[in-house]
Amino acid sequence: MNILVCVKRVPATGGRIQLTDDGTDIDTRHLGFTVSPHEECAVEEAVRIVEARGGSNAVLTLGPAAADEQLRDAMAIGIERAILLETDGRDWDPVATASAITEAIRAQEAANGPFDLILFGNESADSGGFQVGIRVARALRRPIVTGAKGLDVRDDGVTARREAPGGGWESFDLPLPAIVSVKEGINLPRYPSVPGRLRARKKEIERSTPAWQSGGLEKILLRLPQTEATAAEVIGRGPDAAPAVVDLLVKLGVLGR
Repeated sequence: MNILVCVKRVPATGGRIQLTDDGTDIDTRHLGFTVSPHEECAVEEAVRIVEARGGSNAVLTLGPAAADEQLRDAMAIGIERAILLETDGRDWDPVATASAITEAIRAQEAANGPFDLILFGNESADSGGFQVGIRVARALRRPIVTGAKGLDVRDDGVTARREAPGGGWESFDLPLPAIVSVKEGINLPRYPSVPGRLRARKKEIERSTPAWQSGGLEKILLRLPQTEATAAEVIGRGPDAAPAVVDLLVKLGVLGR
C-alpha cells in the first residue's frame, strides 16, 4: 500500500488574529504555524495503515521554505518521505494549488510507482475552500469521498464512512487508486516523540518549484469578524458583597424572597 498525504501550512489560530496594514493577508509575525486538525488526522491515518498493512507513505505540501517544519512533524510520527513544492510565500488559490499538486503527483508516480491512496484534510484551517482534493481527484480521474470519519482499506479497494445528515452513517466503496478527504475525529493523532523529531531532522526533503497557474480566484481583501465587547460589574467586596449577591440572585429568579 503506497499512500500520499497532502497538507497545508497554516497559522496557528489560538491567539488573536491581526491583518497586515493593506488588509490582504494575516500578520504572522507573532503567530506559530501548524497544519489543520483534519490534516493531522490524515497523517495519522496514513501511518496507521502502513503499520497495519505494510507499504510506504509520503507527505506533500505546497508552501514557503519554512513549511519543511510541518513536513518534519509528519515524519516524526512515522511518515517516511516528504515532498515540498516550494513557493515564494504568496497565497496560492485552489486552482493553482490543485494544478501544482496534480503535476507533482504525476511526477512522483512516474518515478516511484502509483499511489494507491491519496489523503487530504477535508478543508484547510485558514481559507476552508473545500476544493483542492476534489480538483486533484478530477484532474487525475480518480474517485473521491469527502468528509470521511472512517476508513477500511483492502487490497483492492477502500470503504469510507462519513456522518449522514440527520444522524447515521453513509458508506462508500471505492476501487484503488482512490482519493479521500478526512475529517477530525477519524482517529486520535499521536504527538511526535523526541527520538522521532531527531530522526526527522536527519531526513532529506524532496524539493521542487512549481509553476504558477493563473485563472483562479483573486483575493481582494480580508476582514476580521466583528467582536462584541463585554463588561463586568463589581457588586461589592468581601463580606459586604453578600447582600448584593442575594439581591442579584433574587433578580435572576434563582432565589425567592
